[in-house]
Amino acid sequence: MSTKENLKREVGLGGAVMMGLGSILGTGVFVSLAIGAGIAGSAVIPAVAVAAFVAMCNAFSSAQLAAVHPVSGGTYEYGYKFLNPKFGFTAGWMFLCAKSASAATAALGFSGYLCYAFSLEQKLIVPIAIGAVLLMTAVVLKGIKRSNTINIVIVSTTIATLTFFVLAAFMSGNPDVENLKGIIPEPAKDDIYFFLQTCALMFVAYTGYGRIATLGEEVKDPQTTIPKAIVSTLGVSAALYMMVSFAAILTNGSSGFAESINSTAAPLEIASQKFGWKITPAIVSIGAMTAMLGVLLNLILGLSRTLMAMGRRSDMPEFFGKLNESQTTPTSAVIGICILISGLAAIGNVSTTWSFSAFTVLIYYSITNLAALKLKKEQRIYPKFFSHAGLAACFFLAFWVEMRIWQIGLGLILIGLIWHLIRKK
Repeated sequence: MSTKENLKREVGLGGAVMMGLGSILGTGVFVSLAIGAGIAGSAVIPAVAVAAFVAMCNAFSSAQLAAVHPVSGGTYEYGYKFLNPKFGFTAGWMFLCAKSASAATAALGFSGYLCYAFSLEQKLIVPIAIGAVLLMTAVVLKGIKRSNTINIVIVSTTIATLTFFVLAAFMSGNPDVENLKGIIPEPAKDDIYFFLQTCALMFVAYTGYGRIATLGEEVKDPQTTIPKAIVSTLGVSAALYMMVSFAAILTNGSSGFAESINSTAAPLEIASQKFGWKITPAIVSIGAMTAMLGVLLNLILGLSRTLMAMGRRSDMPEFFGKLNESQTTPTSAVIGICILISGLAAIGNVSTTWSFSAFTVLIYYSITNLAALKLKKEQRIYPKFFSHAGLAACFFLAFWVEMRIWQIGLGLILIGLIWHLIRKK
């Protein structure tokens, strides 16, 4: 293991909550809700609620693990400390795969909204997405203080935009309760399959709260701050997701809302055109673009800290574990993550990148819950039930994504474990 250099603790409770919200309120609400509507129809609304419950179980596990072991790296470090090196490595490897795909989705989402707003050609989506990755990488390289300030501005704009979207939907005169038909999935096999698949996809939308845990080394008074920040973040984001999904389906219908994702990566802006207010799409577009940048910013932060932790243990090349002279940024890790996200953004398909992140992040949180079950009674903040429920739900939902996606995911786990074995030898 390389010599460990510690990052400075510069993030308080407010900053931690805003970082969590900045990671959650973006791709999920502005893009993946439409993907879910295309799969499960109006049943995407209860799927959002089920995903929120699963996320809450995982949040409780993450919160108490981070309070006991507040270091950068999240479940990668928890796996090593409470389970064994193979579980720890698998968690870190899955996090890199999952959240790099989520970051690429965010970059493509930003680009899609930008191109739609300014009537730019679709062929520009990928180049603009990569440009956004480079821009946010430059911000992260300035250190977490600068990143946190920019994130607070972005999150405030996003919350205001989503609140306006919901109010505009109900004041437009277009809500139609007929659009909620099918909100409860039929017991037919296909309906249940699509509903569970959507639950898995929507779960990913909530997992930004984990960014607070992966930044544990930089949070002030982590034993108190991290649990409060994680639970607060998830509560606020779940309420917003429920309101936005309900408003979008009620005014557009599930099919109308879903169709928007096929032609552009700006579904919420298209949905707002039904409200009859010319200003609404413009406001949604601005909020969406800032939100995507916020998600991208926070994902680069979280991913670089996990890669840094893996570099420290020599699970990845050791230069990734080095910090800059001011001890505020793992420069090599940030640049490495930038290259990885840019490569995934080149795929250019938000549905593919989002589905892939669903399987890998569910495996990651399965390990989180497994590690939480190893905590001693005096270390436990929440009942053991939540860790059991989170473990069962994550492992179950992981295999309801498309078969080709989870097959690729299992292949990546195998490749990662082979790499881990080679590195240790």
